[in-house]
Amino acid sequence: MTRYICIHGHFYQPPRENPWFEEVEIQDAAFPYRDWNERITVECYAPNMAARILDSEDEIIDIVNNYSKISFNFGPTLLSWLEKHRPDVYQAVVEADRLSVGDFSGHGSAIAQVYNHMIMPLANRKDKYTQVIWGIKDFQKRFGRDPEGVWLPETAVDIESLEVLAKLGIKFTILAPRQAARVRKAGRAGRWQEVKGGRIDPTRTYLCLLPSGRTISLFFYNGSIASEVAFGGLLENGEVFGRRLVSAFAQNQDDPQLVHIATDGETYGHHRQHGEMALAYCLRFIESNGLGDITNYGEYLEKHPPTYVAEILEESSWSCIHGVERWRSNCGCNSGKNVGWTQAWRGPLREAMDRLRDKLIPLYEEEAGKHLMDPGEARNDYVEVTLDRSRKSVEAFLGRHRVRKLSNQQIVKVLRLLEMQRSVMLTYTSCGWFFDEISRIETVQVMRHASRAMQLAEEWLGESLESEYLSVLKKAPSNVYEDGAKVYELFVKPEKVDPLSVGTLNSLVSECANANR
Repeated sequence: MTRYICIHGHFYQPPRENPWFEEVEIQDAAFPYRDWNERITVECYAPNMAARILDSEDEIIDIVNNYSKISFNFGPTLLSWLEKHRPDVYQAVVEADRLSVGDFSGHGSAIAQVYNHMIMPLANRKDKYTQVIWGIKDFQKRFGRDPEGVWLPETAVDIESLEVLAKLGIKFTILAPRQAARVRKAGRAGRWQEVKGGRIDPTRTYLCLLPSGRTISLFFYNGSIASEVAFGGLLENGEVFGRRLVSAFAQNQDDPQLVHIATDGETYGHHRQHGEMALAYCLRFIESNGLGDITNYGEYLEKHPPTYVAEILEESSWSCIHGVERWRSNCGCNSGKNVGWTQAWRGPLREAMDRLRDKLIPLYEEEAGKHLMDPGEARNDYVEVTLDRSRKSVEAFLGRHRVRKLSNQQIVKVLRLLEMQRSVMLTYTSCGWFFDEISRIETVQVMRHASRAMQLAEEWLGESLESEYLSVLKKAPSNVYEDGAKVYELFVKPEKVDPLSVGTLNSLVSECANANR
């Protein structure tokens, strides 16, 4: 067989937890469910672990775990919530990857994701490394193996991000077709061809040659079919979906071809009701009729290494035709629901977060450097503590990084400083900039993480940063309120909590102190 089909689902929800309590609060907009995580789990994540396949009489003839048949990534922050609140769904996802290892020549279908969906081309080098390392470590803990691929949020890419992935052992990533700049056949005789309007052959695998001498493989998904799945009516009928995928194969060609698409996983059930059933039927239809081999990226890459080379379009993404401007300027990309609204607030919001980050990194490194051998390495390793806050985990972390035995107060300070760094990274979660208005729940959430970081800086470093932060937000126009500073005053500042009154944080403080006894 030279025809292969792969469907990738990007399953993700942003961190919704209150930064002080580490719990998701009631979200009225998700009614009749408690919050959006719960609602989307009921509508999408749970149905896909037991998707029904019906016959012509609408009788159930099979129930399948869709995750075991597709390529997928789950955001670490979503998996953390599922593990705690829907362990049945969490276990079904983990089990699906285990099953796929057996089905796809030893290659699991799960791939990792950059930790909290940060737009990588807009991140500094240190954050890029931490975000990828945290995503890899989270993946290893949950799936019990190393990831072969990593999903880049919004498929936003630049050369430095690819260098980070390759240096950390990642073999491939997935991009949109318009993110290719030019391609050529591998070998000295290959001549470069410019890619215009996304007209790249998505059935091929491409190798990206990096300045360091490293390489990483690139899969450019079929944009037309992906768009029909996400925004058209292709999920209304599983057989039609299957035939559309098969139609993308070039006829009379003996070379191996991979038809593959990538969409938000939430399309299958949340955005498109019963989309999980269309997905299950589509895969069954293709397999039962011998129309192509269902595969995943790792298996295909092993069987058919790239014979073409590609260069990327720097600072590009799938969801912004202007590159990555949607996350730093009023580029014109928006939901289309609020005619006349401005997104000029995006620039000042990015500036406020960048200023905060750039002030806190050197302060963290100087102060943490008094107690830790390498503050940067400790930050990269801190995800081990966020994954397991037990006394044993904290002791092991401190044992790896402290320069000497620390007092209880020093231990607490070190952990608080690391939490401060974690909070700053969470401020860059992409959905904070994606939509139309600065007072939306997603943007308020990233401001809450900034508030938490500033609170920790004031408590443990004696640095008061909020007034400067607000002076920048004052330049951010709101379509509903006076400006971004007013939004912060109304929806963020009242939520600040004395950490000594928060039970979850007190528990962490206690564990940290006990770790030195």
